[in-house]
Amino acid sequence: MVINRPDDLGDIADLGLTLAQGKQLTALVQQAIVTAQSRDHATRRPDCRTCTIPCQVKDYRPHQIATVFGQVVLRLPHFRCAGCGGTEAGVDWPSHCRSTPELDQLRAHLSSPMPYRIAAGPLEHLLPVDAGIHRETVRRRTLRVGGQLRDVAPAEPAAPAVAITLTLDSTFIRSCEDGERHLEFRLGNVETSHGVRQVFAAVAKTDTSVEALIQRGLKEVGQTTDTEPTAFTDGCSGLRSILVNAGVTEPPGLDWFHIAMRLQHAGKTAGNLPIDTSERENARVAIVAEVDRLRWRIWNGKAKDAKVTLERIRQVMPVFQGNGDRKCHPSSRQLWTALREIDRYLSSQSAWLVNYAERHRAGLPVGTSVTEGTANFLVNHRMNKSQQMRWSHHGADLLLQVRCAVLNGKFGPGVRQLLDANSGPETAMAA
Repeated sequence: MVINRPDDLGDIADLGLTLAQGKQLTALVQQAIVTAQSRDHATRRPDCRTCTIPCQVKDYRPHQIATVFGQVVLRLPHFRCAGCGGTEAGVDWPSHCRSTPELDQLRAHLSSPMPYRIAAGPLEHLLPVDAGIHRETVRRRTLRVGGQLRDVAPAEPAAPAVAITLTLDSTFIRSCEDGERHLEFRLGNVETSHGVRQVFAAVAKTDTSVEALIQRGLKEVGQTTDTEPTAFTDGCSGLRSILVNAGVTEPPGLDWFHIAMRLQHAGKTAGNLPIDTSERENARVAIVAEVDRLRWRIWNGKAKDAKVTLERIRQVMPVFQGNGDRKCHPSSRQLWTALREIDRYLSSQSAWLVNYAERHRAGLPVGTSVTEGTANFLVNHRMNKSQQMRWSHHGADLLLQVRCAVLNGKFGPGVRQLLDANSGPETAMAA
């Protein structure tokens, strides 16, 4: 190969190799290295599994393999035992191997933040990849990697954790399944006091067990027999059952984030109450003060005192009803609705309230706000917001495993060893 570039650098566009020349160069280098590797491999003689004597080369079979630096063709020897006539392949590659694990990982990594069609673009434009870049191929390979990541064993933690905070939440995306409008996602975070964090997620009604993902996350951040995790949920009984099945026996606390959203709505509505009379003006001042007091009491875990505050607000509210009709003013009606929602939420969830102020002063989490951000990254950015698409249980769940692996930092140089340690030759990552 000869590459000619202009000697005159008057035009900066003539500086160095062009992208096309660089792709051509790396593709030829890759092919030369692969050819040398296959030639050296042919000199090795595997032992027969039956006779335990060295086999002889029977013939050569060409193989086309897609790599990060282009598709290569190599001649792999096929061995045969002279004693018993048995055959040996000489390699432990999966059957129907068409690409390297590095290329599969790169395709999955690019497909994590962007649609499959767009993810194929960088492969085609920046690398000499001329095979396996169709969107359907990218999708299949990405989902295959997601299926393998779902079943890996937990990695060894760097150090045991003294305290672990577990948050669990759920969200929904549009479904393409018949008779089903939305898919339910269960997702959460496992975080230690030192900032070591793992995220997990699974689609309901799939083969992925969210309980197993929780247990794996706890082990990866350093859970021991002496570590008692502290859990937070939004109060859903189904999420509490998942925690019990995952081995988290301590009752979960009620998430402050969901309470704060309701209190914030009530506070804004109270500030919009009309003050056309002095009586209403004094009433609005009292209601705003009581809403602030309500927030303080819930923040300190005082459920009974919060009930007293709600009752005080109800006693002042008739001032805004007007002629016996409490729904005459929009802000009054909205405040009544917000207060009923808070009262209903506290009535059913008061047993799960904790002293959020005490935990906050100690530097401990008080809810699932981190999980809300995780849901925004894992689900909404890729599968929901501004994405006019619908998902199947299988496709959404496996892509979710890839996105969790990216966020957990598992898509590094050791991902191949991580997968190979937990899968046989038939299910290796290169399959």
